[in-house]
Amino acid sequence: MREFQLFIDGEFVDAASGETYESINPANRQPVACVAQGDAEDVARACRAAQRAFDGEWGAMTSAERGAILSGAADLIEERAAEFAELEMLDVGKPITEATKIDVPAAVNYLRWYAQVTDAAVGGTITIPTGAQIDFSLRQPYGVVGGIAPWNFPLFLAMLKVGPALAMGNSIVLKPASITPMSSVTVCECFAEAGLPAGALNVITGPGRVVGEALVTDPRVQMVSFTGSTEVGRRIIELSARNITNVSMELGGKSPSIVFADADFDQAVAGAVFGLLLNNGQNCIAGTRLLVQRCIYDDVCSGVAEKLDALIVGDPTDPATQLGAIVSEEQFERVTGYIRWGEEEGATIAAGGTVPDDPALADGWFVRPTLLTGCTNDMSVSCDEVFGPVLVAIPFEDEADALRLANETPYGLGAGVFTCDADRAHRMARGLQAGTVYVNTFNQVYPQSPFPGWKQSGTGVERGFEGLLTYTRFKNVIWDISGEPIGWFG
Repeated sequence: MREFQLFIDGEFVDAASGETYESINPANRQPVACVAQGDAEDVARACRAAQRAFDGEWGAMTSAERGAILSGAADLIEERAAEFAELEMLDVGKPITEATKIDVPAAVNYLRWYAQVTDAAVGGTITIPTGAQIDFSLRQPYGVVGGIAPWNFPLFLAMLKVGPALAMGNSIVLKPASITPMSSVTVCECFAEAGLPAGALNVITGPGRVVGEALVTDPRVQMVSFTGSTEVGRRIIELSARNITNVSMELGGKSPSIVFADADFDQAVAGAVFGLLLNNGQNCIAGTRLLVQRCIYDDVCSGVAEKLDALIVGDPTDPATQLGAIVSEEQFERVTGYIRWGEEEGATIAAGGTVPDDPALADGWFVRPTLLTGCTNDMSVSCDEVFGPVLVAIPFEDEADALRLANETPYGLGAGVFTCDADRAHRMARGLQAGTVYVNTFNQVYPQSPFPGWKQSGTGVERGFEGLLTYTRFKNVIWDISGEPIGWFG
């Protein structure tokens, strides 16, 4: 079995307590790794190391030097792409093809973009009417940043925290999800080989209630970036109040895919399926509510059901597999429970709804992608974030009704609109209460594109130039150049 330690101050070390736990392969429920179980003492050690790095060699580096290190780490990850894809497959249960073609390249591409923009956080000047003073602003790193990453895209989302934090000159203590730790620990080898000074990146594995809470409340941590559930986000906000720690959060979602009668049928059906099923629906921005104009509702539902039933659910190691396993037993029970509750509330299973009948998959947590028709917006399966391959189909009458249904949720991470009417697309984009709106597509991600969350889907911005600035704090300088005393004393 593989063994994974903590990474503190440039070295792989055991947890202070000596405790370990097992990481489980969702496809067969077998342990694949023995992982160090960190605690508050380990977090404190990591934060001390991060502070020393920021105060010392790392903090003294130029933006060009930081960029060279990030670029070098990206190259090394790319060289080991097959290894990282396998780690993602074993930890998350996703198909090897998806990990190879999406997860690892995304991590590399984002890191390379961050390497190019290390000097992008520039300040500005303000004109003072008297002419006797000058005013300019600075963007400076926080110092020690805490990063808490989720389990659905372990490597990619870790780089969405490590990349911008380091690019802007911070040091970082990263806590990966306890059930998917392997790639986040392994990637430290790439950063060390690329020349990152000891302490600039630290990784502590272990339970969120111990490691995560210690990280958020450590007095050295000046900013926390969290990706995960809205419920845990609330807890982090509460904990951050102790030290008035800045927080940026990308939280849950219940995104609609809205299909109008004038949409390109094939494009809309394909978009609805891909919008749902990236990473088997275990994706915060997944389009899990299919809102279809009533006059084409039956046709669209039939088309989506046909595509879902044709997908290959299977062994993640098989290149032909399109959908792998659900990440854990807890998540499997959640997904299957919502399918059952949807039926009990009056929905009809139009596709999926069962576990695969292949005996070779019996030991894993597999679920067929599911379409529930005849749904209403107030059903629990329509309201709650299921975080799995479950799509609810809801009819609407017109544009106003579509907006009402789409916005009738506490979440506001994303939305998709399928229409051939450009004016309608503009109206919908403005009217939808979501941080990201896709038109005639879904699940497109680029490092240059900002990714904000509205309502209970988050605070702050990830990705893009705005996301970089999240990892800096603002300072203003007012400088008197008149040479004259100030005040009313003489």
